[in-house]
Amino acid sequence: MQHRVLVVDDDNEIRETMIEVLGDKGFEAVGAGDGAEALSLLRDGSGEWCVVLLDLMMPVMDGRTFRTEQLSDPALSQIPVIVVSAITDVAEAANDMHVAAHMTKPIKLAELVSAVEKFCPRAA
Repeated sequence: MQHRVLVVDDDNEIRETMIEVLGDKGFEAVGAGDGAEALSLLRDGSGEWCVVLLDLMMPVMDGRTFRTEQLSDPALSQIPVIVVSAITDVAEAANDMHVAAHMTKPIKLAELVSAVEKFCPRAA
């Protein structure tokens, strides 16, 4: 089964751009507009997820709340998370949240692909 990348960002343009770039590079990427939608996608059992790209500032459920919920669910807690945020203390926030990596917006698309490659095999 294909390993998928979950892109969680409330900004449609940013989310769709990241999905398109990853798709062009051979990854299957799926989008969610907030943490609650992301959790429901992770829990639906429709595939294996290799990494979550997570914005912090979102309505409904923000990135920190998503991460707390994710870590409390044994079925989801092992999925690595890369925080992708425009906040100034993104490194500190990422450290506090015990995530695999972090990137500051605006991100360079080559860096995005490189970060995802560390966790995900490309589609054959």
